[in-house]
Amino acid sequence: MAQSGLSKPAPEPGATPNLPDYERACREFTWSAAEAELGGPANMAEAAVDRHALGAKAGQVALRFLSPERPPLDLTFGDLKGLTNRFANVITTLGVLKGERVFALLGRVPELYIAALGTLKRRAVFCPLFSAFGPEPVRTRLGLGEARVLVTTPSLYRRKVAPIRAQLPELQFVLLVGREEAGPGTLALDSLLHAASDTYSIGPTHPDDPALLHFTSGTTGTPKGALHVHQALVAHYATAKLALDLHPDDLFWCTADPGWVTGTSYGILAPLAHGITSLVDEAEFDAPRWLDILATQGVSVWYTAPTAIRMLMKAGTDLVRSRTYPRLRFLASVGEPLNPEAVLWGKEAFGRPFHDNWWQTETGGIMVANYAAMEIRPGSMGKPLPGVEAAIVVPDAEGHLVEAPPGQEGELALRPGWPSMFRGYWNDPDRYFKCFRDGWYLSGDLARRDADGYYWFVARKDDVIKTSGHLVGPFEVESVLMEHPAVAEAAVIGKPDPVAFERVKAFVSLKDGFTAGEALLEELLGFGRKRLGAAVAPKEIAIVDRLPRTRSGKILRRLLKARELGLPEGDTSTLEA
Repeated sequence: MAQSGLSKPAPEPGATPNLPDYERACREFTWSAAEAELGGPANMAEAAVDRHALGAKAGQVALRFLSPERPPLDLTFGDLKGLTNRFANVITTLGVLKGERVFALLGRVPELYIAALGTLKRRAVFCPLFSAFGPEPVRTRLGLGEARVLVTTPSLYRRKVAPIRAQLPELQFVLLVGREEAGPGTLALDSLLHAASDTYSIGPTHPDDPALLHFTSGTTGTPKGALHVHQALVAHYATAKLALDLHPDDLFWCTADPGWVTGTSYGILAPLAHGITSLVDEAEFDAPRWLDILATQGVSVWYTAPTAIRMLMKAGTDLVRSRTYPRLRFLASVGEPLNPEAVLWGKEAFGRPFHDNWWQTETGGIMVANYAAMEIRPGSMGKPLPGVEAAIVVPDAEGHLVEAPPGQEGELALRPGWPSMFRGYWNDPDRYFKCFRDGWYLSGDLARRDADGYYWFVARKDDVIKTSGHLVGPFEVESVLMEHPAVAEAAVIGKPDPVAFERVKAFVSLKDGFTAGEALLEELLGFGRKRLGAAVAPKEIAIVDRLPRTRSGKILRRLLKARELGLPEGDTSTLEA
Protein backbone atom coordinates (compact mmCIF):
# COMPACT_ATOMS: atom_id res chain seq x y z
CA MET A 1 0.00 0.00 0.00
CA ALA A 2 1.42 3.38 -1.01
CA GLN A 3 2.20 5.75 1.84
CA SER A 4 1.03 9.32 1.88
CA GLY A 5 3.58 11.98 1.07
CA LEU A 6 4.44 15.57 1.70
CA SER A 7 3.46 17.85 -1.14
CA LYS A 8 6.44 19.54 -2.72
CA PRO A 9 7.05 23.24 -2.10
CA ALA A 10 6.49 25.70 -4.89
CA PRO A 11 9.79 26.43 -6.67
CA GLU A 12 11.42 29.79 -6.25
CA PRO A 13 11.28 32.16 -9.23
CA GLY A 14 13.98 31.25 -11.70
CA ALA A 15 14.51 27.85 -10.15
CA THR A 16 12.39 25.56 -12.29
CA PRO A 17 13.41 22.03 -11.25
CA ASN A 18 15.98 20.35 -13.47
CA LEU A 19 13.91 17.18 -13.30
CA PRO A 20 10.29 18.27 -13.80
CA ASP A 21 9.02 14.94 -15.16
CA TYR A 22 10.60 11.85 -13.58
CA GLU A 23 9.13 9.24 -15.92
CA ARG A 24 10.14 11.17 -19.01
CA ALA A 25 13.65 11.71 -17.67
CA CYS A 26 14.02 7.98 -17.05
CA ARG A 27 13.02 7.29 -20.65
CA GLU A 28 15.25 9.90 -22.25
CA PHE A 29 18.32 10.18 -20.03
CA THR A 30 21.65 8.77 -21.22
CA TRP A 31 25.05 8.90 -19.58
CA SER A 32 26.60 9.76 -22.94
CA ALA A 33 24.46 12.90 -23.14
CA ALA A 34 25.53 13.86 -19.62
CA GLU A 35 29.15 13.35 -20.61
CA ALA A 36 28.62 15.57 -23.64
CA GLU A 37 27.40 18.39 -21.35
CA LEU A 38 30.81 18.22 -19.69
CA GLY A 39 32.52 18.58 -23.05
CA GLY A 40 33.15 14.89 -23.63
CA PRO A 41 35.60 12.51 -21.93
CA ALA A 42 38.09 14.46 -19.89
CA ASN A 43 40.36 14.55 -16.89
CA MET A 44 38.28 15.28 -13.76
CA ALA A 45 40.19 18.43 -12.87
CA GLU A 46 40.18 19.69 -16.43
CA ALA A 47 36.40 19.40 -16.65
CA ALA A 48 35.79 20.76 -13.15
CA VAL A 49 38.26 23.67 -13.17
CA ASP A 50 40.11 24.46 -16.39
CA ARG A 51 37.00 24.29 -18.57
CA HIS A 52 35.58 27.25 -16.63
CA ALA A 53 38.89 29.04 -16.02
CA LEU A 54 39.51 29.24 -19.76
CA GLY A 55 36.07 30.73 -20.42
CA ALA A 56 33.67 33.34 -19.15
CA LYS A 57 33.77 32.07 -15.55
CA ALA A 58 37.49 32.64 -15.00
CA GLY A 59 36.78 35.47 -12.58
CA GLN A 60 33.85 33.81 -10.79
CA VAL A 61 34.36 32.56 -7.24
CA ALA A 62 34.73 28.80 -7.29
CA LEU A 63 35.42 28.20 -3.59
CA ARG A 64 34.72 30.49 -0.64
CA PHE A 65 36.46 29.45 2.57
CA LEU A 66 35.06 30.55 5.93
CA SER A 67 36.95 30.33 9.19
CA PRO A 68 36.25 31.60 12.73
CA GLU A 69 39.85 32.83 12.91
CA ARG A 70 40.31 34.51 9.52
CA PRO A 71 38.42 36.65 7.02
CA PRO A 72 36.74 34.76 4.17
CA LEU A 73 39.01 33.64 1.35
CA ASP A 74 37.68 33.50 -2.21
CA LEU A 75 39.35 31.48 -4.95
CA THR A 76 38.12 32.10 -8.48
CA PHE A 77 38.19 29.44 -11.17
CA GLY A 78 41.22 31.25 -12.59
CA ASP A 79 42.95 31.19 -9.19
CA LEU A 80 42.16 27.52 -8.77
CA LYS A 81 43.54 26.66 -12.19
CA GLY A 82 46.86 28.30 -11.39
CA LEU A 83 47.19 26.83 -7.90
CA THR A 84 46.31 23.30 -8.97
CA ASN A 85 48.73 23.59 -11.87
CA ARG A 86 51.43 24.51 -9.36
CA PHE A 87 50.62 21.46 -7.23
CA ALA A 88 50.67 19.20 -10.29
CA ASN A 89 54.11 20.58 -11.13
CA VAL A 90 55.30 20.04 -7.55
CA ILE A 91 54.47 16.34 -7.50
CA THR A 92 55.78 15.95 -11.07
CA THR A 93 59.11 17.33 -9.90
CA LEU A 94 59.06 14.85 -7.02
CA GLY A 95 58.75 12.06 -9.57
CA VAL A 96 55.15 11.06 -8.88
CA LEU A 97 53.87 8.98 -11.78
CA LYS A 98 50.46 8.33 -13.25
CA GLY A 99 48.50 5.99 -10.97
CA GLU A 100 50.60 6.55 -7.84
CA ARG A 101 48.75 7.52 -4.66
CA VAL A 102 48.77 10.99 -3.12
CA PHE A 103 47.09 11.11 0.31
CA ALA A 104 45.81 14.12 2.23
CA LEU A 105 45.36 14.28 5.99
CA LEU A 106 43.82 17.73 6.30
CA GLY A 107 40.78 19.59 7.51
CA ARG A 108 38.65 21.73 5.20
CA VAL A 109 41.47 24.08 4.25
CA PRO A 110 42.33 25.41 0.76
CA GLU A 111 45.38 23.19 0.43
CA LEU A 112 43.18 20.07 0.56
CA TYR A 113 41.21 21.18 -2.49
CA ILE A 114 44.35 22.30 -4.32
CA ALA A 115 46.04 18.96 -3.62
CA ALA A 116 43.02 16.95 -4.72
CA LEU A 117 42.65 18.71 -8.05
CA GLY A 118 46.38 19.00 -8.70
CA THR A 119 46.77 15.27 -8.10
CA LEU A 120 44.02 14.56 -10.62
CA LYS A 121 45.75 16.78 -13.18
CA ARG A 122 48.92 14.72 -12.73
CA ARG A 123 46.75 11.60 -13.28
CA ALA A 124 47.86 10.26 -9.91
CA VAL A 125 45.27 8.84 -7.52
CA PHE A 126 43.96 11.10 -4.75
CA CYS A 127 43.05 9.56 -1.39
CA PRO A 128 41.61 11.73 1.41
CA LEU A 129 41.82 10.77 5.10
CA PHE A 130 39.83 12.09 8.05
CA SER A 131 41.92 14.61 9.95
CA ALA A 132 40.48 13.12 13.17
CA PHE A 133 42.10 9.74 12.53
CA GLY A 134 44.67 8.57 15.06
CA PRO A 135 48.08 7.18 14.15
CA GLU A 136 46.95 3.56 13.74
CA PRO A 137 44.14 4.13 11.20
CA VAL A 138 46.42 6.56 9.35
CA ARG A 139 49.13 3.91 9.21
CA THR A 140 46.70 1.24 8.05
CA ARG A 141 45.34 3.29 5.16
CA LEU A 142 48.66 4.74 4.06
CA GLY A 143 50.08 1.24 4.09
CA LEU A 144 47.18 -0.39 2.27
CA GLY A 145 47.15 2.37 -0.35
CA GLU A 146 50.95 2.28 -0.78
CA ALA A 147 51.09 6.05 -0.38
CA ARG A 148 53.89 7.84 -2.22
CA VAL A 149 53.02 11.36 -1.02
CA LEU A 150 51.14 12.70 2.01
CA VAL A 151 49.93 16.28 2.38
CA THR A 152 49.23 17.32 5.96
CA THR A 153 49.95 20.03 8.53
CA PRO A 154 52.98 20.23 10.86
CA SER A 155 50.76 19.59 13.88
CA LEU A 156 48.99 16.58 12.37
CA TYR A 157 52.32 15.20 11.17
CA ARG A 158 53.93 15.37 14.60
CA ARG A 159 50.94 13.82 16.38
CA LYS A 160 49.75 11.22 13.87
CA VAL A 161 52.36 10.48 11.23
CA ALA A 162 55.82 10.87 12.75
CA PRO A 163 55.22 8.06 15.28
CA ILE A 164 54.42 5.57 12.50
CA ARG A 165 56.56 6.94 9.63
CA ALA A 166 59.15 4.17 9.97
CA GLN A 167 56.44 1.61 9.25
CA LEU A 168 55.68 3.21 5.88
CA PRO A 169 58.68 2.54 3.63
CA GLU A 170 56.83 3.55 0.45
CA LEU A 171 55.91 7.01 1.80
CA GLN A 172 58.67 9.10 0.24
CA PHE A 173 57.38 12.64 0.60
CA VAL A 174 55.43 14.47 3.29
CA LEU A 175 54.34 17.97 2.23
CA LEU A 176 53.46 20.22 5.14
CA VAL A 177 50.99 23.09 4.75
CA GLY A 178 52.70 26.40 5.41
CA ARG A 179 56.36 27.37 5.42
CA GLU A 180 57.42 25.09 8.26
CA GLU A 181 59.17 21.76 7.98
CA ALA A 182 59.07 19.20 10.76
CA GLY A 183 62.37 17.42 10.50
CA PRO A 184 63.92 15.07 7.94
CA GLY A 185 61.62 13.69 5.30
CA THR A 186 59.25 16.68 5.27
CA LEU A 187 58.93 19.59 2.86
CA ALA A 188 57.22 22.96 3.22
CA LEU A 189 54.35 23.06 0.71
CA ASP A 190 54.16 26.85 0.48
CA SER A 191 57.75 27.09 -0.72
CA LEU A 192 57.24 24.33 -3.26
CA LEU A 193 54.10 25.94 -4.66
CA HIS A 194 55.72 29.36 -4.84
CA ALA A 195 58.63 27.97 -6.84
CA ALA A 196 56.46 25.94 -9.22
CA SER A 197 55.05 27.15 -12.53
CA ASP A 198 51.36 27.99 -12.76
CA THR A 199 51.10 26.42 -16.20
CA TYR A 200 50.67 22.67 -16.65
CA SER A 201 49.73 20.45 -19.56
CA ILE A 202 47.42 17.61 -18.52
CA GLY A 203 48.39 14.35 -20.17
CA PRO A 204 45.97 12.14 -22.11
CA THR A 205 43.39 10.83 -19.65
CA HIS A 206 41.28 7.76 -20.39
CA PRO A 207 37.80 7.69 -18.80
CA ASP A 208 38.77 4.48 -16.97
CA ASP A 209 42.05 5.82 -15.57
CA PRO A 210 42.11 5.57 -11.73
CA ALA A 211 41.39 8.87 -10.00
CA LEU A 212 40.11 8.49 -6.43
CA LEU A 213 40.68 5.98 -3.65
CA HIS A 214 38.21 6.09 -0.75
CA PHE A 215 38.61 3.84 2.26
CA THR A 216 35.47 2.55 3.91
CA SER A 217 35.36 0.47 7.07
CA GLY A 218 33.97 -3.03 6.90
CA THR A 219 32.15 -4.81 9.69
CA THR A 220 35.10 -7.17 9.89
CA GLY A 221 38.57 -7.17 8.45
CA THR A 222 40.73 -4.31 7.23
CA PRO A 223 39.30 -1.15 5.67
CA LYS A 224 38.33 -1.45 2.01
CA GLY A 225 39.79 0.93 -0.55
CA ALA A 226 37.13 1.66 -3.19
CA LEU A 227 38.75 2.79 -6.44
CA HIS A 228 36.99 5.27 -8.75
CA VAL A 229 37.94 6.51 -12.21
CA HIS A 230 37.93 9.87 -14.02
CA GLN A 231 34.65 9.07 -15.75
CA ALA A 232 32.97 9.18 -12.32
CA LEU A 233 32.71 12.96 -12.76
CA VAL A 234 29.92 12.35 -15.28
CA ALA A 235 27.82 10.85 -12.48
CA HIS A 236 28.82 13.58 -10.00
CA TYR A 237 27.71 16.20 -12.51
CA ALA A 238 24.44 14.52 -13.55
CA THR A 239 23.33 13.56 -10.05
CA ALA A 240 24.06 17.03 -8.68
CA LYS A 241 21.92 18.44 -11.45
CA LEU A 242 19.01 16.01 -11.03
CA ALA A 243 19.08 15.04 -7.34
CA LEU A 244 20.46 18.26 -5.80
CA ASP A 245 18.85 20.49 -8.43
CA LEU A 246 21.91 22.70 -8.93
CA HIS A 247 21.38 25.80 -11.09
CA PRO A 248 24.00 28.15 -12.55
CA ASP A 249 23.36 30.94 -10.04
CA ASP A 250 23.32 28.74 -6.94
CA LEU A 251 25.58 29.12 -3.93
CA PHE A 252 26.08 25.56 -2.73
CA TRP A 253 27.10 24.32 0.72
CA CYS A 254 28.01 20.69 1.28
CA THR A 255 28.91 20.30 4.95
CA ALA A 256 30.57 16.88 4.56
CA ASP A 257 34.25 16.51 5.37
CA PRO A 258 36.23 15.67 2.18
CA GLY A 259 37.75 12.80 4.13
CA TRP A 260 34.43 11.10 3.38
CA VAL A 261 33.25 10.35 -0.15
CA THR A 262 30.40 12.90 -0.03
CA GLY A 263 32.88 15.66 0.73
CA THR A 264 34.87 14.76 -2.38
CA SER A 265 32.10 13.90 -4.84
CA TYR A 266 29.79 16.76 -3.84
CA GLY A 267 31.99 19.03 -1.72
CA ILE A 268 34.68 19.38 -4.39
CA LEU A 269 33.94 17.91 -7.80
CA ALA A 270 30.22 18.25 -8.55
CA PRO A 271 29.76 21.98 -7.82
CA LEU A 272 32.98 22.85 -9.65
CA ALA A 273 31.86 20.79 -12.63
CA HIS A 274 28.67 22.91 -12.68
CA GLY A 275 30.69 26.12 -12.54
CA ILE A 276 28.96 27.40 -9.41
CA THR A 277 30.28 28.89 -6.18
CA SER A 278 30.77 26.39 -3.37
CA LEU A 279 31.03 27.30 0.29
CA VAL A 280 33.53 25.64 2.64
CA ASP A 281 33.46 26.15 6.42
CA GLU A 282 36.66 25.12 8.16
CA ALA A 283 35.00 24.91 11.60
CA GLU A 284 33.09 21.99 13.09
CA PHE A 285 29.35 22.01 13.72
CA ASP A 286 27.98 24.84 15.80
CA ALA A 287 24.26 25.49 15.51
CA PRO A 288 24.24 29.33 15.70
CA ARG A 289 27.25 29.57 13.38
CA TRP A 290 25.74 27.26 10.78
CA LEU A 291 22.47 29.14 10.82
CA ASP A 292 24.33 32.44 10.47
CA ILE A 293 26.17 31.04 7.43
CA LEU A 294 22.92 29.94 5.81
CA ALA A 295 21.40 33.34 6.44
CA THR A 296 24.27 35.72 5.65
CA GLN A 297 26.13 33.94 2.86
CA GLY A 298 23.08 33.47 0.67
CA VAL A 299 23.22 29.67 0.51
CA SER A 300 20.61 28.41 -1.94
CA VAL A 301 21.26 24.64 -1.94
CA TRP A 302 22.35 22.93 1.28
CA TYR A 303 23.57 19.32 1.44
CA THR A 304 24.10 18.06 4.98
CA ALA A 305 23.82 14.99 7.24
CA PRO A 306 21.07 13.57 9.47
CA THR A 307 23.23 14.07 12.56
CA ALA A 308 23.53 17.78 11.87
CA ILE A 309 19.80 18.04 11.25
CA ARG A 310 19.01 16.28 14.53
CA MET A 311 21.45 18.53 16.38
CA LEU A 312 19.71 21.56 14.92
CA MET A 313 16.39 20.06 15.99
CA LYS A 314 17.81 19.66 19.47
CA ALA A 315 18.89 23.30 19.49
CA GLY A 316 15.28 24.27 18.81
CA THR A 317 13.02 25.57 16.09
CA ASP A 318 13.02 29.03 17.65
CA LEU A 319 16.76 29.34 17.06
CA VAL A 320 16.27 28.53 13.37
CA ARG A 321 13.39 30.96 13.04
CA SER A 322 15.38 33.77 14.64
CA ARG A 323 17.04 34.24 11.25
CA THR A 324 15.81 34.48 7.68
CA TYR A 325 17.14 32.54 4.70
CA PRO A 326 16.04 34.47 1.62
CA ARG A 327 17.87 32.33 -0.96
CA LEU A 328 17.60 28.88 0.62
CA ARG A 329 15.42 26.82 -1.71
CA PHE A 330 16.61 23.19 -1.55
CA LEU A 331 17.67 21.13 1.48
CA ALA A 332 19.14 17.64 1.10
CA SER A 333 20.53 15.01 3.43
CA VAL A 334 22.77 11.94 3.17
CA GLY A 335 24.78 9.66 5.43
CA GLU A 336 22.11 7.46 6.90
CA PRO A 337 18.33 7.28 6.49
CA LEU A 338 16.63 10.49 7.51
CA ASN A 339 13.83 9.98 10.00
CA PRO A 340 10.39 11.19 8.89
CA GLU A 341 10.26 13.63 11.80
CA ALA A 342 13.41 15.35 10.54
CA VAL A 343 12.00 15.66 7.00
CA LEU A 344 8.90 17.34 8.35
CA TRP A 345 10.87 19.48 10.79
CA GLY A 346 12.67 21.08 7.85
CA LYS A 347 9.31 22.32 6.61
CA GLU A 348 8.44 23.63 10.06
CA ALA A 349 11.76 25.34 10.74
CA PHE A 350 13.02 26.46 7.31
CA GLY A 351 9.78 26.41 5.34
CA ARG A 352 11.14 23.60 3.16
CA PRO A 353 11.51 19.87 3.77
CA PHE A 354 14.74 17.93 3.67
CA HIS A 355 15.18 15.68 0.63
CA ASP A 356 16.84 12.42 1.62
CA ASN A 357 18.97 10.42 -0.79
CA TRP A 358 20.91 7.17 -0.76
CA TRP A 359 24.27 6.07 -2.06
CA GLN A 360 27.50 4.49 -0.87
CA THR A 361 31.24 4.89 -1.09
CA GLU A 362 31.15 2.11 -3.66
CA THR A 363 28.53 3.80 -5.86
CA GLY A 364 30.54 7.03 -5.93
CA GLY A 365 27.44 9.19 -6.40
CA ILE A 366 23.77 9.50 -5.52
CA MET A 367 21.73 6.52 -6.70
CA VAL A 368 18.28 7.01 -5.13
CA ALA A 369 16.80 10.40 -4.25
CA ASN A 370 13.81 12.58 -3.46
CA TYR A 371 13.64 15.19 -6.21
CA ALA A 372 12.67 18.86 -6.17
CA ALA A 373 9.59 18.36 -8.36
CA MET A 374 8.46 15.11 -6.77
CA GLU A 375 6.21 14.37 -3.82
CA ILE A 376 8.29 13.56 -0.73
CA ARG A 377 7.32 10.53 1.31
CA PRO A 378 8.97 11.16 4.69
CA GLY A 379 11.24 8.28 5.61
CA SER A 380 11.69 7.14 2.01
CA MET A 381 14.98 7.15 0.14
CA GLY A 382 13.06 8.25 -2.96
CA LYS A 383 13.34 6.83 -6.48
CA PRO A 384 16.38 5.73 -8.52
CA LEU A 385 18.22 8.30 -10.60
CA PRO A 386 17.53 8.32 -14.32
CA GLY A 387 20.22 6.11 -15.80
CA VAL A 388 20.31 3.90 -12.69
CA GLU A 389 18.53 0.55 -12.68
CA ALA A 390 17.68 -0.50 -9.12
CA ALA A 391 15.72 -3.41 -7.71
CA ILE A 392 14.95 -5.27 -4.52
CA VAL A 393 16.29 -8.79 -5.00
CA VAL A 394 15.69 -12.04 -3.13
CA PRO A 395 16.90 -15.60 -3.81
CA ASP A 396 14.54 -17.99 -5.57
CA ALA A 397 14.22 -21.70 -4.82
CA GLU A 398 17.45 -22.41 -6.73
CA GLY A 399 19.32 -19.61 -5.01
CA HIS A 400 19.33 -17.26 -7.98
CA LEU A 401 18.50 -13.61 -7.37
CA VAL A 402 15.15 -12.41 -8.67
CA GLU A 403 13.31 -9.11 -8.29
CA ALA A 404 10.95 -9.01 -5.33
CA PRO A 405 7.39 -7.73 -5.74
CA PRO A 406 6.39 -4.35 -4.25
CA GLY A 407 6.25 -4.41 -0.47
CA GLN A 408 8.59 -7.36 0.02
CA GLU A 409 11.86 -6.76 1.81
CA GLY A 410 15.10 -7.81 0.15
CA GLU A 411 18.55 -6.51 -0.73
CA LEU A 412 18.86 -3.27 -2.63
CA ALA A 413 20.74 -4.03 -5.84
CA LEU A 414 21.93 -1.94 -8.78
CA ARG A 415 22.63 -2.99 -12.35
CA PRO A 416 26.36 -2.28 -12.97
CA GLY A 417 27.39 0.27 -15.55
CA TRP A 418 26.92 3.78 -14.14
CA PRO A 419 30.06 5.98 -14.48
CA SER A 420 30.87 6.39 -10.78
CA MET A 421 30.65 2.70 -9.90
CA PHE A 422 33.78 1.66 -8.07
CA ARG A 423 36.12 -0.42 -10.21
CA GLY A 424 37.72 -2.46 -7.47
CA TYR A 425 38.78 -2.75 -3.86
CA TRP A 426 42.44 -1.80 -3.71
CA ASN A 427 44.55 -4.98 -3.96
CA ASP A 428 41.57 -7.13 -2.97
CA PRO A 429 39.86 -8.48 -6.10
CA ASP A 430 38.13 -11.35 -4.28
CA ARG A 431 36.38 -8.92 -1.94
CA TYR A 432 35.32 -6.88 -4.94
CA PHE A 433 33.83 -9.72 -6.95
CA LYS A 434 31.80 -10.88 -3.95
CA CYS A 435 29.80 -7.64 -4.32
CA PHE A 436 28.38 -8.83 -7.65
CA ARG A 437 25.99 -11.68 -8.31
CA ASP A 438 23.60 -12.65 -11.08
CA GLY A 439 24.21 -9.38 -12.92
CA TRP A 440 23.65 -7.11 -9.89
CA TYR A 441 25.81 -5.05 -7.55
CA LEU A 442 24.63 -5.98 -4.06
CA SER A 443 24.61 -3.04 -1.68
CA GLY A 444 24.32 -4.96 1.58
CA ASP A 445 21.32 -2.78 2.50
CA LEU A 446 17.91 -4.29 3.08
CA ALA A 447 15.04 -2.24 1.69
CA ARG A 448 11.62 -2.48 0.07
CA ARG A 449 9.97 -0.76 -2.85
CA ASP A 450 6.36 0.39 -2.64
CA ALA A 451 3.78 0.15 -5.41
CA ASP A 452 4.67 3.64 -6.66
CA GLY A 453 8.39 2.95 -6.98
CA TYR A 454 9.61 4.66 -3.80
CA TYR A 455 12.39 2.82 -1.94
CA TRP A 456 12.39 2.46 1.84
CA PHE A 457 15.48 1.57 3.83
CA VAL A 458 15.08 -1.24 6.36
CA ALA A 459 18.58 -1.95 7.70
CA ARG A 460 21.99 -3.22 6.86
CA LYS A 461 21.84 -6.95 6.29
CA ASP A 462 23.62 -7.59 9.56
CA ASP A 463 21.50 -5.09 11.53
CA VAL A 464 18.12 -6.77 11.16
CA ILE A 465 16.72 -8.05 14.46
CA LYS A 466 14.86 -11.35 14.60
CA THR A 467 12.60 -11.50 17.63
CA SER A 468 9.86 -14.05 18.28
CA GLY A 469 9.72 -14.84 14.57
CA HIS A 470 9.46 -11.18 13.54
CA LEU A 471 12.04 -9.29 11.51
CA VAL A 472 12.50 -5.84 13.00
CA GLY A 473 14.36 -3.06 11.19
CA PRO A 474 16.18 -0.73 13.63
CA PHE A 475 15.37 2.34 11.54
CA GLU A 476 11.65 1.85 11.98
CA VAL A 477 11.97 1.68 15.77
CA GLU A 478 14.41 4.59 15.90
CA SER A 479 12.10 6.77 13.81
CA VAL A 480 9.23 6.24 16.21
CA LEU A 481 11.33 6.85 19.32
CA MET A 482 12.54 10.12 17.84
CA GLU A 483 8.97 11.33 17.66
CA HIS A 484 8.93 11.46 21.45
CA PRO A 485 9.56 15.06 22.54
CA ALA A 486 12.42 14.06 24.86
CA VAL A 487 14.48 12.07 22.34
CA ALA A 488 17.25 13.70 20.33
CA GLU A 489 18.75 10.56 18.78
CA ALA A 490 18.09 6.84 18.93
CA ALA A 491 19.90 3.65 17.95
CA VAL A 492 18.51 0.13 18.15
CA ILE A 493 20.24 -3.25 18.33
CA GLY A 494 19.24 -6.87 18.75
CA LYS A 495 20.26 -8.44 22.08
CA PRO A 496 20.34 -12.22 22.53
CA ASP A 497 17.32 -13.56 24.41
CA PRO A 498 16.88 -17.17 25.59
CA VAL A 499 13.20 -17.22 24.60
CA ALA A 500 12.69 -14.77 21.75
CA PHE A 501 16.16 -15.32 20.17
CA GLU A 502 16.75 -11.58 20.19
CA ARG A 503 15.13 -8.70 21.99
CA VAL A 504 15.08 -5.13 20.81
CA LYS A 505 17.18 -2.74 22.85
CA ALA A 506 17.27 1.00 22.23
CA PHE A 507 19.84 3.60 23.20
CA VAL A 508 18.65 7.20 23.25
CA SER A 509 20.15 10.60 23.94
CA LEU A 510 17.94 13.38 25.25
CA LYS A 511 17.16 16.89 24.11
CA ASP A 512 18.10 19.79 26.33
CA GLY A 513 15.68 20.31 29.17
CA PHE A 514 14.94 16.62 29.81
CA THR A 515 16.43 14.57 32.63
CA ALA A 516 17.07 10.85 32.65
CA GLY A 517 15.23 8.82 35.24
CA GLU A 518 12.98 5.83 35.83
CA ALA A 519 9.85 7.82 35.08
CA LEU A 520 11.12 8.86 31.66
CA LEU A 521 12.31 5.32 30.87
CA GLU A 522 8.86 3.93 31.65
CA GLU A 523 7.30 6.65 29.54
CA LEU A 524 9.55 5.82 26.58
CA LEU A 525 8.87 2.09 26.86
CA GLY A 526 5.14 2.77 26.93
CA PHE A 527 5.42 5.16 24.01
CA GLY A 528 7.20 2.48 21.97
CA ARG A 529 4.68 -0.23 22.81
CA LYS A 530 1.82 2.06 21.94
CA ARG A 531 3.24 3.14 18.62
CA LEU A 532 4.92 -0.09 17.47
CA GLY A 533 3.14 -2.93 19.21
CA ALA A 534 4.63 -5.38 21.68
CA ALA A 535 6.33 -7.52 19.03
CA VAL A 536 8.38 -4.68 17.60
CA ALA A 537 8.80 -2.21 20.46
CA PRO A 538 12.05 -2.15 22.45
CA LYS A 539 12.05 -4.24 25.61
CA GLU A 540 14.94 -2.27 27.02
CA ILE A 541 15.96 1.37 26.71
CA ALA A 542 19.19 2.93 27.92
CA ILE A 543 19.63 6.68 28.15
CA VAL A 544 23.16 7.75 27.17
CA ASP A 545 24.93 11.08 26.89
CA ARG A 546 25.83 10.50 23.24
CA LEU A 547 25.70 7.79 20.61
CA PRO A 548 28.86 6.58 18.82
CA ARG A 549 28.99 7.99 15.30
CA THR A 550 31.41 8.12 12.42
CA ARG A 551 32.72 11.47 11.27
CA SER A 552 30.26 11.22 8.38
CA GLY A 553 27.36 11.09 10.84
CA LYS A 554 26.40 7.42 10.82
CA ILE A 555 25.44 5.96 14.17
CA LEU A 556 27.49 2.82 14.78
CA ARG A 557 24.92 0.26 15.86
CA ARG A 558 27.48 -2.52 15.57
CA LEU A 559 29.70 -0.72 18.11
CA LEU A 560 26.78 -0.39 20.54
CA LYS A 561 26.09 -4.08 20.13
CA ALA A 562 29.72 -5.05 20.62
CA ARG A 563 29.93 -3.00 23.81
CA GLU A 564 26.63 -4.36 25.08
CA LEU A 565 27.73 -7.96 24.54
CA GLY A 566 31.39 -7.55 25.46
CA LEU A 567 32.56 -8.41 21.92
CA PRO A 568 35.56 -7.03 19.97
CA GLU A 569 34.75 -3.54 18.73
CA GLY A 570 36.38 -4.01 15.31
CA ASP A 571 37.50 -1.05 13.23
CA THR A 572 36.73 2.17 15.13
CA SER A 573 38.98 4.43 13.07
CA THR A 574 36.07 6.40 11.65
CA LEU A 575 34.57 7.01 15.09
CA GLU A 576 33.76 10.62 15.85
CA ALA A 577 36.07 12.00 18.51
